[in-house]
Amino acid sequence: MVRAPATSDPTMSAGPDENPRVRAVRLWLYAVAALVLAMVLVGGATRLTESGLSITEWKPVVGALPPLDAAQWQSEFEKYQAIPQYRELNRGMSLDQFKTIYWWEWTHRLLGRLIGAAFLLPFLWFLWRGCVTPSLRPRLWFIFGLGALQGVVGWWMVASGLADRVEVSQYRLATHLILACAIYVALVWTARRLSEETTAPAPARIKAGAVALLALVLAQIYLGALVAGLRAGYLYNTWPLIDGAFVPDGARLFFDTPLWRNLFENTLTVQFDHRMLAYAIFVGALLHALDAARTAKAGRVRGGAFVLLAALALQVALGILTLVWRVPLFVALLHQAAAMLVLTVATLHAAAVTPRAMRVFASPAGLKN
Repeated sequence: MVRAPATSDPTMSAGPDENPRVRAVRLWLYAVAALVLAMVLVGGATRLTESGLSITEWKPVVGALPPLDAAQWQSEFEKYQAIPQYRELNRGMSLDQFKTIYWWEWTHRLLGRLIGAAFLLPFLWFLWRGCVTPSLRPRLWFIFGLGALQGVVGWWMVASGLADRVEVSQYRLATHLILACAIYVALVWTARRLSEETTAPAPARIKAGAVALLALVLAQIYLGALVAGLRAGYLYNTWPLIDGAFVPDGARLFFDTPLWRNLFENTLTVQFDHRMLAYAIFVGALLHALDAARTAKAGRVRGGAFVLLAALALQVALGILTLVWRVPLFVALLHQAAAMLVLTVATLHAAAVTPRAMRVFASPAGLKN
């Protein structure tokens, strides 16, 4: 057998000879990302079933156990009966009905605890075994810090709905979701950078377009959270017109003062912005795919661009159905799942084409020994 000559390219690694430590770290990151994805989807179901306020206390340790007997269930139910959501929306709810929403929120929080353990414990083991390069450690600690912050933000969000509101603040809901998505992107991006594949050659325009589309997808998810928080999806349920026109009257879009509040609190403006950004992203992805087909030499660059376009087409279709059918639970959940599919594809595509200089934290070169 003749071994291939060594290369100075830190992104190169022969598939069969890939260091098992690199592969283990990469698979671990993908596994944690899968858990974050599951948590986002369960969080969507928790929101759509109005379950997020069913647990009125934050107990990071002892809260991992659900009620274990009738007395504990009754105690939790009485705590829920004391908040505005029960009095104004769910008065007369039975204990069995309460248990249904409680289990959604409890599962959501349990996944958060599981993600923390699934990240920290293997990470410490990898550090002990010397599987993580010094250059990669800061990024992984940063991701862990974001996860810890996410727990605090989650309670900050829930707390906004316990006193003077029947739902959580749309600002805090959007912050909670976008932080989860940022953690997910960081995990997938870092894992993808640990792949043995080299950076796919592509023109600078293609690289910039891939990163821009990823940023726009994150912005669109943020707007989607505002739509959800304001329940704006239950209003203006026509397409392609909204409020009787493709572009509503400016007086209705910007009636609140100061004007910036309309972008976050005016249901018409928020839904209109969500629609317009969806159109812009789809058109941008179409032009990006056509440009990649014409100029990119690597087949996986072209393939990534067209897979992203296809995922966006599916998401646009689900968004329209969710709207015109007035947010049925199953279709709304599919819409959120498709959003995460788009985010996954956009992240993998951008990570595959961006310059090697951006790979410094995740280069597997230092893990070859």
